[in-house]
Amino acid sequence: MAETERPEEAARLWRDVALRAGKVPEPEPEAAKEAEPPPESPPPEMLNLSGRGLAELPEGLCAAVGSRLRVLSLRRNRLARLPSAAALRHLGRLAELDLSHNRLRCLRDDGPALALLGGLRKLSLSHNQLGAEGGPLPAGLGELRQLEELDLSFNRLGRLPEQALGRLQQLRALDVDHNQLAAFPPALLQLPALEELDCSGNRLLRAVPEGIACLQRLKVLWLSGAGLACLPEGLCRLGALENLMVDGNSLRALPAGFGNLRRLKMLNLSSNLLADFPAAVLALPGLEELYLSRNQLSLLPKGLCQLGHLRTLWLDNNRIRYLPDSVVQLRHLEELVLQGNQIAILPEGFGQLSRITLWKIKDNPLIQPPYEVCMKGVPYIAAYQQELAHSQPALKPRLKLVLMGLKNAGKTLLRKCLMEEEEEEEEELGQRYSSIMAARKDSGKPQPMGCCMEPRRELPRPRSPKAQPNHPPIVEQPEASPPASSLKCPRFGCVFSKQQGMLLNPPPQTAGQTQLGCSAAELQHDALPFAPPTGNGDVCLGCSPPRAAMLPASPAAGLPGSGRGIEVTDWTADAERSLTFIVYELAGDPSYDVIQPFFLSPGALYVLVVNLSTYVPQCFYSSVGHFLHWLGAKVPHAVVCMVGTHADLCAEREVEEKCLDIHRQIAWQEKRDYEGLQNLAQQVDYALGQDFDLRCSSPHVAFYGVSDKNLRRKKAQFQYLLNHRPQILSPVLPISCWDCCQVRRLREKLLSVAEHRDIFPNLHRVLPRSWQVLEELHFQPQAQQLWLSWWDSARLGLQAGLTEDRLQSALSYLHESGKLLFFEEHLTLREYVFHNLPRLIDILNVFCQRDAMVLFHKLLSNAPADELKATQLHHYVEGFLLHGLLPTHVIRLLLKPHVQSREDLQLILELLEKMGLCYCVNKPKSKPLNGATAWYKFPCYVKNEMPHAEAWINGTNLGGPSFVAEQLQIEYSFPFIFPPGLFARYSVQINSHVVQRSDGKYQIYAYRGKVPVVISYRPAKGAQQPDTLSIASHASLPNIWTAWQAITPLVEELNVLLQEWPGLYYTVHVLCSKCLKRGSPHPHPFPGELLSQPRPEGVTEIICPKNGSERVNVALVYPPTPTVISPCSK
Repeated sequence: MAETERPEEAARLWRDVALRAGKVPEPEPEAAKEAEPPPESPPPEMLNLSGRGLAELPEGLCAAVGSRLRVLSLRRNRLARLPSAAALRHLGRLAELDLSHNRLRCLRDDGPALALLGGLRKLSLSHNQLGAEGGPLPAGLGELRQLEELDLSFNRLGRLPEQALGRLQQLRALDVDHNQLAAFPPALLQLPALEELDCSGNRLLRAVPEGIACLQRLKVLWLSGAGLACLPEGLCRLGALENLMVDGNSLRALPAGFGNLRRLKMLNLSSNLLADFPAAVLALPGLEELYLSRNQLSLLPKGLCQLGHLRTLWLDNNRIRYLPDSVVQLRHLEELVLQGNQIAILPEGFGQLSRITLWKIKDNPLIQPPYEVCMKGVPYIAAYQQELAHSQPALKPRLKLVLMGLKNAGKTLLRKCLMEEEEEEEEELGQRYSSIMAARKDSGKPQPMGCCMEPRRELPRPRSPKAQPNHPPIVEQPEASPPASSLKCPRFGCVFSKQQGMLLNPPPQTAGQTQLGCSAAELQHDALPFAPPTGNGDVCLGCSPPRAAMLPASPAAGLPGSGRGIEVTDWTADAERSLTFIVYELAGDPSYDVIQPFFLSPGALYVLVVNLSTYVPQCFYSSVGHFLHWLGAKVPHAVVCMVGTHADLCAEREVEEKCLDIHRQIAWQEKRDYEGLQNLAQQVDYALGQDFDLRCSSPHVAFYGVSDKNLRRKKAQFQYLLNHRPQILSPVLPISCWDCCQVRRLREKLLSVAEHRDIFPNLHRVLPRSWQVLEELHFQPQAQQLWLSWWDSARLGLQAGLTEDRLQSALSYLHESGKLLFFEEHLTLREYVFHNLPRLIDILNVFCQRDAMVLFHKLLSNAPADELKATQLHHYVEGFLLHGLLPTHVIRLLLKPHVQSREDLQLILELLEKMGLCYCVNKPKSKPLNGATAWYKFPCYVKNEMPHAEAWINGTNLGGPSFVAEQLQIEYSFPFIFPPGLFARYSVQINSHVVQRSDGKYQIYAYRGKVPVVISYRPAKGAQQPDTLSIASHASLPNIWTAWQAITPLVEELNVLLQEWPGLYYTVHVLCSKCLKRGSPHPHPFPGELLSQPRPEGVTEIICPKNGSERVNVALVYPPTPTVISPCSK
């Protein structure tokens, strides 16, 4: 507005601005219609001009409204200096002025202007750049004699003006947090009226003077993150002090006179170095809030009950092993946070703390009450303790044991030897072993130990997982057919000559089966056999001798690829103590990746099996490292026992060298991962130490625009990942299944680990009788259903004496111990209780079978005569293995005898959809099929590629010319491991959101309404490149909200799936649309945390750091509405 504008016109204009800001009441509609507001209407007393992009305050405005104006807000503008003296002279009645979140750098020339605001009582200059040029605040600040509140936080002040500050005798609240003060300002001690003082975030402060005792009116004192090593004794003489925050320092003790602060109500001592509970705190009877998080406390005093008025007690992330019995006397407690300690048992009568509303207890080795009960809350603890006191407890030591490792690692033979199966079987195994050894002796060749890959000329130190030549087959890469003279292993990408070996003792071949021998020429070892050919004619290489060469024939021994997949068995390991293992043997075949994560759970003992006869250092990641990453992502803090099988096929020194190499590479991988996470956590800490406005100043800075809240979430995530590393028991235990002594030694090792109270404290917990009855009811002979609904299980719970609210805890315990499956955290699967594990696993194994002959024979054996011809069945099998498509009547044949009726089939298909295994391709959204055959797609079987979708995501626009549409792409990056089976499950989960979809092995092209979307998975291609999964769409800039509307539900679905992997580290980025538009191979990534933040006020464009001349519209980086949670947080 021009300064020559008439005052009455300016008044009307700025009154309209105030109306829009909601600072003055809006006139009634009727009155507004009758007549215009008279020119003589009084100016407003409050005016909000926040976020208007103002570079200066017009004098005409001040002249128009200054006569009555008492409150003026100019926050979040572009002011580089204070309003001029000419403008401020009209604001003599101003009592409150807010200039926060601007660009003020220095006030030296504006001191006289400040003196014109003599009646000012509240001044906010926070979140500016004051002190950036090295100068102090102006002396004119001292002329504001009526000032009561001064906010100078989040600037760059190195010191405060001594004389000016000392003249503010009416000052009650001073905020100088997050500046660069090198010492406690002495001028603060000259402010007798001061009631609130905040000096937090000044990391160089380091000490508080004894003279602070002169601030006798001080009620609130913030000294968080001030670099303090101790507190002065003078602080203990602040008799009016009510709130004291000294968290984030290096305090090891409190002053002796700390108990004199009798009026203290809130004390925050979190994130210090306290090893002992400060005894002086017990002398504060009026204390209501006490925060001691993230210290080094191991014991709590018995006298804790002296704090009778305590309402909030935070003790998380310490080393506390137990709570004193007196804690139950804190009857006023409303918040109790104990997570991240070592508490195993809660005191009797703990349920009396009925007022607690905020309760956190996770990450403790709870035994009594069980973890599942404690997680439900204090009312459940009370009910449990009451039941335990009035019933006969039952002790049932039981542990879930999971065998995992590559195919042909020897898991099945190891399991059978441990469980001491029939002598006839052992004799048969021994005879087969003898025949193998005799054949080797006759051949005169060295024993096999090589992996199916060419050795290197030298063995360098192990590289990162991405650099390993045999990176685990998360998703198979399409391979061209090898020439006749050589064959390539699709699992490890190694080429071998057909003439390089012969199979020793080959089993009889069945019709259509081909077996060839091969060996790596440079290693000159015995041949390693090919796996049976798949239905499409592909030939696969094995990395170790096939199980058929060492195990007795199974009932389906005549069929190729007749492995049973996942198996579960009960093993009474110690009859005297009734110690039982529920043994899960996972398949080593990648075909099972989509279902195996369902069987990984906390509280289990994991045995990682490695075939020592075929292990070489270059095979470490595929044999060991990949499984540790996979397990750590799904089950943080998992207990892992390393076992090396086939030790009898190696020389003694060779066994020692290989076990040592495995141990060394595990340690190296863990060290690399831990240090990498530490470095990332330090980057977050550094960003948190910066001002938010500084992070928003340039997209070149790390974590551009990310809020402090999201950074704290990210820091907590890193802290969780660092604190929950896999517990790998060392050393590697070599074993030969033919040596009874070695088998017995392994059995004793597993028993000793299971009974170790520090490793598995839950194994020895005492359970109520009702829990045992509930288990018996779920497994009674008449309970033959495939699963139970939640309500069916609730009825059984009532029979056992468990009400519905207490049933969930008992089911969670049964799930953790491996007796059944109950996915409490899963949004859809928590409606079911899977008590019939053998039948469920048999069904799931059917849909992980990749062998055409096995599927074909199964269909032929189950199909009625003349109902389906063999050619039709063969056609269905080919379509299934190539495109993942099956009609319902063929699915029914595959599932016999599990399916007896159409209702059974429908229930199973519904379950498979909810588990993310398949979806119906021709089922209308809201109408039945009207008798048409339903077809189901299993995405994990899709083999065809989609180059057109790949071209679209790289910049070739399918919806129009590239100069019209803007591309929107969200990219998830997985530096350590991409969860096996995730892409296939995600493909199923998004089906309800899209139409007209077309699936490829790595891409999905579909529409959300009329807006195209592409989901693309890219396996890593180099040593330092992560796996990525991206979600993309495009639209013209005015309609970019439609692209956001299209991809946001897909992002949220992926976030839900990733919540099932609590130990997984990944990042999310919004890729620069300008870079995508010009086809850049490395577009600039904006932080994915911006997806959960509102668009910044007053910002319309963001500079692309890859090309400083390009500006990206803010609508291409921030969604119109923030997502519910940050996609990067757990």
